[in-house]
Amino acid sequence: MAQIILENLSHSYLPNPSKDEDWALKPMTLTWEDGGAYALLGSSGCGKSTLLNIISGLLRPSRGRVLFGDRDMTGLSTMERNIAQVFQFPVVYDTMSVRDNLAFPLRNRGLPQDQVAARVAEVAEMIGMRDMLDRRARGLTADAKQKISLGRGMVRQDVNAILFDEPLTVIDPHMKWELRTQLKDLHRRFGHTMIYVTHDQTEALTFADQVVVMYDGRVVQAGTPQALFDAPEHTFVGYFIGSPGMNLMDARIEGATAHIEGVQLPLAHGYGALEGKTQLGIRPEFLRLGTGQEGLPYTIRRIEDVGHHRIVRGHVGKADVNVIVPEGQPIPADANRVLPDPVHAHVYLDDWRVAPSNLERAA
Repeated sequence: MAQIILENLSHSYLPNPSKDEDWALKPMTLTWEDGGAYALLGSSGCGKSTLLNIISGLLRPSRGRVLFGDRDMTGLSTMERNIAQVFQFPVVYDTMSVRDNLAFPLRNRGLPQDQVAARVAEVAEMIGMRDMLDRRARGLTADAKQKISLGRGMVRQDVNAILFDEPLTVIDPHMKWELRTQLKDLHRRFGHTMIYVTHDQTEALTFADQVVVMYDGRVVQAGTPQALFDAPEHTFVGYFIGSPGMNLMDARIEGATAHIEGVQLPLAHGYGALEGKTQLGIRPEFLRLGTGQEGLPYTIRRIEDVGHHRIVRGHVGKADVNVIVPEGQPIPADANRVLPDPVHAHVYLDDWRVAPSNLERAA
């Protein structure tokens, strides 16, 4: 196992990149601690798989270095890096049995047969394939084959890191939670450094201790799931994390007051002079419906009952605004206003969160 450091890393698939959009990965510096469970989260095309392939050695970065501890790995192969990687679609040997597929990485390294057999049995139990060990891989379902791929990635105990590239894409939905739980259990038991690429926030937030959110080739925030929810540093993080995501409304910010649709809203903190596109961001959990003149004018379009709460979908001016109403709490029939909790409101300038100034809101 190893600490993984990405130092001033960037990458372009073009021979002579000259402008920002030519870069698949914009400059970044990251440290993945030894034994950590990480997720790379973002929408398709944001650079997640490119970054994972650079870490594994399948791709050499245009600029920067990859270090494992204090050793420069930038020019070394995947085998030299001692990396295990599980891909989006299953990679198995169809002519081999499940047992031989799982054993292959261990036999390839000359481990004694008794150790191979014990480890294969342990991993087969983890992935729920103990009763299928003597079946050939050919003819198995796609999700069964992917479980073999997951098992083969986990079977070695001496790897520096295990990398997962959208590994549950072909897994039946009812199996995904079970396999995520098994991966999490494996991490707790053996302490491998694990990096898990996904576009699914549920997968990322339930698997990882630290989530790295990517957007347009950039790392826009890295932190715990709770930190990403509580204080999104970029509007994309606010939108992508949460169900529904953060509401964003164009606003003019003056000190400790936000001006939206002709209404003055008090903020919990003061802000300095802001030049550019300014927005107020607040999650649906921290809005409440009201009537009369207090708060922002709100038009309800529809109400969705999802069991443990209801989602009220509507708009403030031209902005779509969602409100989460807890189970059992009534929705006024004449609700026409929405009231933000100023403590949980964030100010964004050109999509980046603005830190409050030292000026607190007057009591």
